[in-house]
Amino acid sequence: MQKEFRISGRLAGCLGPRAHPWPRPAPLAPPRLLGSGPLNTAVISPQDPTLLIGSSLLATCSVHGDPPGATAEGLYWTLNGRRLPPELSRVLNASTLALALANLNGSRQQSGDNLVCHARDGSILAGSCLYVGLPPEKPVNISCWSKNMKDLTCRWTPGAHGETFLHTNYSLKYKLRWYGQDNTCEEYHTVGPHSCHIPKDLALFTPYEIWVEATNRLGSARSDVLTLDILDVVTTDPPPDVHVSRVGGLEDQLSVRWVSPPALKDFLFQAKYQIRYRVEDSVDWKVVDDVSNQTSCRLAGLKPGTVYFVQVRCNPFGIYGSKKAGIWSEWSHPTAASTPRSERSGPGGGACEPRGGEPSSGPVRRELKQFLGWLKKHAYCSNLSFRLYDQWRAWMQKSHKTRNQDEGILPSGRRGTARGPAR
Repeated sequence: MQKEFRISGRLAGCLGPRAHPWPRPAPLAPPRLLGSGPLNTAVISPQDPTLLIGSSLLATCSVHGDPPGATAEGLYWTLNGRRLPPELSRVLNASTLALALANLNGSRQQSGDNLVCHARDGSILAGSCLYVGLPPEKPVNISCWSKNMKDLTCRWTPGAHGETFLHTNYSLKYKLRWYGQDNTCEEYHTVGPHSCHIPKDLALFTPYEIWVEATNRLGSARSDVLTLDILDVVTTDPPPDVHVSRVGGLEDQLSVRWVSPPALKDFLFQAKYQIRYRVEDSVDWKVVDDVSNQTSCRLAGLKPGTVYFVQVRCNPFGIYGSKKAGIWSEWSHPTAASTPRSERSGPGGGACEPRGGEPSSGPVRRELKQFLGWLKKHAYCSNLSFRLYDQWRAWMQKSHKTRNQDEGILPSGRRGTARGPAR
């Protein structure tokens, strides 16, 4: 396809392929030679070549007529506005200047590099678009999901190398597996550069075949076919209204609550949730897998006086009897909360130091860690288990209080003075 360059104070850019959608361009007017008048014309040959990376190019600029300063000896070349070394050119005759380029690199712009022939005074005589790149590779890693069982969003990876240095058009195609015609997705770049959204007119309880076709000036490639049922790829938005709060004065616990995603409230499905949390100054998340279908959970074994960030995500599965594992939603926005400070740590905590020969709290701590270890292993977010744990904590506190009273220890840590009977 030939492109027209108008004589002006600056070079007109190459007319490269349009962004998607990529219709075939309308036929252009017959190419004309460039110059300031009907007798002052020039042409570059070949016009708008497309070459593989590493190829060589032999181009010529031929001047027609007898314009002042436009003989071959006065001509020179520029590529993307930079003047090419004169040793790359040679005069073929009085009106033709040749250019030899070897081992070409990929085009700097997908719309084509500007190769221009200039007269001695710098004016533009002719121009050409130079396309240097690679054919597309087979698209890979197609994944699709539906938010409401009426739509479908898919994305893919453009191949092993990805970069072709040329405008490459990607088309997502789909059709019912056993019948129906090919359809082309029309809403591109919805969740990234290589994605497309099908908003409606999809059938349930029947599989679809989905694939991606890649095309550019040097060839085309087609992905493997992905077969799926819409019911098997339903996901949802992250759970809304995630709240994290303290559990009374318990210094090692936080309560997490959320609501089910409203988009799926009218569908027959099951749901499972995951929680992840981290301390404020860390990037390492700890994931709680066994939340099942509850909408609340209590995190235990946390550090006292510490800020935690918590997130929740949802996996709706078993929609209308689907046997697939389901697709996890994105994580909810982080919600922050802090655990209470420990009353037994730091100055002014009001804790009694054990006197000589008195058993320390070490065994109690060990029992607590053992209990929490069992709790995490068997029923991390079980309300029943935490009720047992609360009862155990209450019993320990009562037992500790009774022991202090029996030994005459005041809450401040001072030992009380024995008094005789009142008179």
